[in-house]
Amino acid sequence: MEDRSFITAGDGARIAYRFDGREGAPVLMLSNSIATSLHMWDGVMPDLARHFRVLRYDTRGHGASDAPGGAYSIDRLGRDVVELLDALGLERVHFLGLSLGGMIGQWLGIRAPERIERLVLSNTSAYLGPADYFDGRIAELARISGIRDMRETAEGFIRNWFSQETIDQGLPVVDAFRKMVAETSPHGLAGAFAAVRDLDFRRTVALVHRPTLVIAGEHDTVTLPEHGEAIASAIVGARYLSLPCVHLPNVESQQPFVDAVNAFLLEG
Repeated sequence: MEDRSFITAGDGARIAYRFDGREGAPVLMLSNSIATSLHMWDGVMPDLARHFRVLRYDTRGHGASDAPGGAYSIDRLGRDVVELLDALGLERVHFLGLSLGGMIGQWLGIRAPERIERLVLSNTSAYLGPADYFDGRIAELARISGIRDMRETAEGFIRNWFSQETIDQGLPVVDAFRKMVAETSPHGLAGAFAAVRDLDFRRTVALVHRPTLVIAGEHDTVTLPEHGEAIASAIVGARYLSLPCVHLPNVESQQPFVDAVNAFLLEG
């Protein structure tokens, strides 16, 4: 049985989390992409856990966390993080979020900056429209009846996340991501799509004042490189790094990604 623990959020949903790395090290919290679990970080854990006490969690609707029905909001997803930190007695942490996790990171930087030491926003957007696209995806998920249909959904994510070259190599890591999507609750995925549909930080992201590193993928067709550039331009003093990958630099540009994260978080 995997070593996951749980807290109960303010609305009664259980949120799963786990720690890796030595006690007493600075805490780095990782927030996953939509349609994945905390296992999306497995490949970079050896490098990160060498320097940090790494706190991973499953976003509500994903992994071992509860998947309540209905629309989620970015405020609720952000409060899940704050409530998890409160439950664990953690005052401030470094925070690294990718895609949806980066949207949660923006919320924290705007609404709860006192909980963040340094912020890494990877392959994310301050706004990702149009709304009718997400409404269509939510309607599709309402018709899904089992894991077989989620396997079909997984193929769309895989094409958006990895280069064709990476997919054609048949790497085990791609199969692991495919499995994560297939095992995601349709209710949870639909709820998260609603949160992405409704968020708009294009004006308010400028309120982030924590030291921030923005990472983008040169070939990302989901959260475009210019989305990352816009975030970095809006946040005073933010740094911007573009890596030769699609949507998951922690996989396709693993060593440059983890080197950049470690260098940024460990300085000063």
